[in-house]
Amino acid sequence: MTLFSVQAGPDAPSAVTVKETVRIRMVVAYVGAGFHGFAAQPGQTTVAGALAGAIERHLRHAVELTCAGRTDAGVHAWGQVVSFDARADVAPQALARAVTKALRPAVVIRSAEVAAPGFDARHDATGRRYRYTVVNRAVPDPFLAPTAWHVAAPLDLAAMRLACDPLYGEHDFGSFCRRPPLPTGSLVRLVRHADWQELGEGVLRFEIAASSFCQQMVRSVVGLMVDIGTGKRRAGEMSGIIRARSRSAAGQLAPPHGLCLWEVDYPR
Repeated sequence: MTLFSVQAGPDAPSAVTVKETVRIRMVVAYVGAGFHGFAAQPGQTTVAGALAGAIERHLRHAVELTCAGRTDAGVHAWGQVVSFDARADVAPQALARAVTKALRPAVVIRSAEVAAPGFDARHDATGRRYRYTVVNRAVPDPFLAPTAWHVAAPLDLAAMRLACDPLYGEHDFGSFCRRPPLPTGSLVRLVRHADWQELGEGVLRFEIAASSFCQQMVRSVVGLMVDIGTGKRRAGEMSGIIRARSRSAAGQLAPPHGLCLWEVDYPR
């Protein structure tokens, strides 16, 4: 592989000559509050923008990041994976320490390594796992508030668990996803796991694993599940809502701050 770096602006790293490169794979954790999502956007503070800036300052050349999952504004990650090309003499662990030092505590690099040539964080992923946390008690918890949705009304956990069953398998999740800009974009996804866990003291965790997720899918599913838990909807409605393939069928959208991209799977 070769690297072509260009001057991108007054604060960009200096241009470098063509040289041999390696593909780097990083596992990144971040708190989504304060970021306008992961993907770089002009005029917005994003995780990708902050991460690329810190990496470029250390490497002294421009990088193009590929991520496993483009999380929305306010959504967190524990196991986000990114890949990019770096000069061949890079020391991955030193790079990880430098980037973490520059961006902590909002963004930290959990690991960094040289990957196989051609590794792509997005296209090589075989599955993603998300967790959503709900605090279900009358009084909110100020320490969990940044990363959990406080629901004061009692929730029927048995009904919420029952509603997980129809999610398994391959379906068109149009009832739970923001429609892609192109009409040809598929909303068919393969769900491999969906379950609610009771962690104690009113803390509930929803965990879902799938081949991939469409935009707002997990938050839409959780929003419907909470409506089922409060008795506004019935668990038996889930199958019909999936078949409807209409966003209006599912109802409310859970807030972003309770959601976390937990893990990304790759072939061994």
